[in-house]
Amino acid sequence: MFSDRTRWNLAENRLSRTLAELRASGKPILNLTRSNPTECGFTYDEKGIQHAFAQPQLRLYQPDPCGIRSAREAVTEYYEQQQIRIAPDDLLLTSGSSEAYSFIFRLLCNPGDEVLIPAPGYPLFDFLADLCDVKLVRYPLIYDHGWQIDSSALSAAVSARTKALIAVHPNNPTGHYTSAAEQAHLADFCGQRGIALIADEVFLDFSLQQSRATSFAAASEVLTFTLSGLSKICGMPQMKLAWIAVSGPAGEKIEALARLEVIADAYLSVGMPVQLAAPALLAMRATFQAQMMARLRANLRELDAQLSAQSECNRLLCEGGWSAVLRIPATQSDEDLAIALLTSAGAYVHPGHFYDFAQSGHAVVSLIVPEDEFAHGIRRVLAHFGGQIASLFVG
Repeated sequence: MFSDRTRWNLAENRLSRTLAELRASGKPILNLTRSNPTECGFTYDEKGIQHAFAQPQLRLYQPDPCGIRSAREAVTEYYEQQQIRIAPDDLLLTSGSSEAYSFIFRLLCNPGDEVLIPAPGYPLFDFLADLCDVKLVRYPLIYDHGWQIDSSALSAAVSARTKALIAVHPNNPTGHYTSAAEQAHLADFCGQRGIALIADEVFLDFSLQQSRATSFAAASEVLTFTLSGLSKICGMPQMKLAWIAVSGPAGEKIEALARLEVIADAYLSVGMPVQLAAPALLAMRATFQAQMMARLRANLRELDAQLSAQSECNRLLCEGGWSAVLRIPATQSDEDLAIALLTSAGAYVHPGHFYDFAQSGHAVVSLIVPEDEFAHGIRRVLAHFGGQIASLFVG
């Protein structure tokens, strides 16, 4: 009765099952994977948000497949502040980055075509690809005093069916920004093979480096689709507004936009209220981002301080984003270690295999967890590996 594209293994994995059982038993859990900013103690301009939606035009329905112009102009202002000129007509609004991916996959790929994607990476892509009958092919990021693209493995991953390459900038969860040299290499790589470049920049604004990373949206050498949205840059995942910025050679860009407009017109999924509110919501991002950057830096300092006091674990270089990768003793599978942390330490982390790490010995934690909770949770994690967890529960 059901399609092959939804033939997923729907059984709950052991880690999720253990977490549910512990929560049902009433055992307190320190959740070091929390990634919803609206539940992590940040302050929002409630009155400003309400005012942004107090628009008399709400009663009117005047659909535009690409998104209403005032909203797209607000996005162009976001890029102008990065010294990048993008015309409103080069933008298409979507209800989220997942929908943006589905539109681009449908635009570029026939059933069975391939898209190159970095590993480690976020597991959601597999489901999006399945739903669009697209095959994902991994190209590895390697770690050597920092993350970098394995150029030789990337070349080996391409085939006659490759239609696009995804660069996540910065990567989730590694925090790796695609360097200027890597961006130039990817543009040349895609240009020589006639494939498109998809740049996922939802975490772009959260750099932990001295200088701001350069957006792919300025690319002109190869057809490029740059994705972002309110979910991360404004900390408002509930607003469901994202965008695709199309750049590259004029002829390819014009045709891509025309076809994307037809795809978007078939759905018209972006609500009018959030489009009308978009200029005001985007203007609020500075206040949220200041809070977020303070949280990220504080939690990284706490993590590094605790790591410096022991020798069993360390963290990998993180250039930006909301996560940190811990290198932990590979005494058993990452999932078994995560389950052990849950049951003995009451701390929940994501095992590295969730993100396609090639080797065991990795755990991923969220840096946006409230500071006291983060510090306590990391203390439990490190004590577990130091064999001192019992002392944390005395009293």
